[in-house]
Amino acid sequence: MKPTPPTASVLTTAFYAFYDLHRPAYHAYAAARLPREEAQLSVNQLFDLIASNWSWLITKQRPSAWAWDRHTRTVGRRAGRTSTPAEDTALLHDHLRLSIDRIATVTGTDPAQVTTLLAAAHRIRQSAAPACRRTR
Repeated sequence: MKPTPPTASVLTTAFYAFYDLHRPAYHAYAAARLPREEAQLSVNQLFDLIASNWSWLITKQRPSAWAWDRHTRTVGRRAGRTSTPAEDTALLHDHLRLSIDRIATVTGTDPAQVTTLLAAAHRIRQSAAPACRRTR
């Protein structure tokens, strides 16, 4: 027996749950890298894209990873510089004060990967700090 496809109301409810869970962090990330109005526009366009692909997107193993990838690429393009996953993780953790688990949820990665990216960002920052002091 085939499973029945989800009803429109279930799909709508699932989308709004995703929206409510992810939008605050997506907006905070965009606002940290872009002017206020541009950040708002970027997030609105992202959720329009997610909504228009929702039936397909929920069949993926990690919808959050797909959405986060689109979001960071768009913000990077608008900002004029694409950041690395380690830089993004440090921004989310160190500046926006998101926990490791929250970052994993928002980005669609597992907590171990988030921890690894954060450690890499901190190592890069520490190795760059002495070089900056020497040039002064």
